[in-house]
Amino acid sequence: MKKLSVNLDHVATLREARKESFPDPVQAALLCELGGADGITVHLRSDRRHIKERDLRLLRETIKTELNLEMATTEEMLRIALQVKPDVVTLVPERPEELTTEGGLDVVKNFSLIKKRINQLKGAGIITSIFIEADEKQVVRAKEAGADKIEINTDAYAKKSRKGKAGEELERIKKIARHCSEIGLLVHAGHGLDYWNIIPLAQLEEIEGFSIGFAIVARAVFVGLKEAVSEMKRLVCATAR
Repeated sequence: MKKLSVNLDHVATLREARKESFPDPVQAALLCELGGADGITVHLRSDRRHIKERDLRLLRETIKTELNLEMATTEEMLRIALQVKPDVVTLVPERPEELTTEGGLDVVKNFSLIKKRINQLKGAGIITSIFIEADEKQVVRAKEAGADKIEINTDAYAKKSRKGKAGEELERIKKIARHCSEIGLLVHAGHGLDYWNIIPLAQLEEIEGFSIGFAIVARAVFVGLKEAVSEMKRLVCATAR
């Protein structure tokens, strides 16, 4: 069965818009689990624009499913990860001026540092993943760096799917997912996925799971968070071959 990890950054973004104590990402996580989520994903950024360290620590103490921490490869984030010990760390690129993560982490260019961070995280018993583009060179280097799995950046696919032109990107993702499977890398996918463009990806047997945030939080405005998660989980699982 394919897995759904719900990204709660946008719940925290709403909280920070008014500098209030609500909505609480921790409470949201519990509703996501009730809705069938297999995991919770949060990105602790260096500027703490949404998720805070307190959120991360409370999530570690309260959720029953898998906790996935997205983080940059900095010493600060490594220290926090080793203290909190999430189930999974996904290494991602990070720029202060970006609205959201832009593109995958360049493993080819940053191989030495990424390999070092992966060794440090795995030494603490933390599963490691890297958010990368659907590119064979990146996949090969991710494997050589010691990653347990990769998350394919589906942003380009999502943008083209809205114009009905996602065929080429879908084939690219399919090819990379198959290659990952052949060399022993687990495959997840995420970024820009919604209730429509998830369907073709969910049919790819090589993709084990998905990380989805904005679409679910936006849907929750109308139907509630638990139901929004349930709807997405049904799509992820029901369309799998």
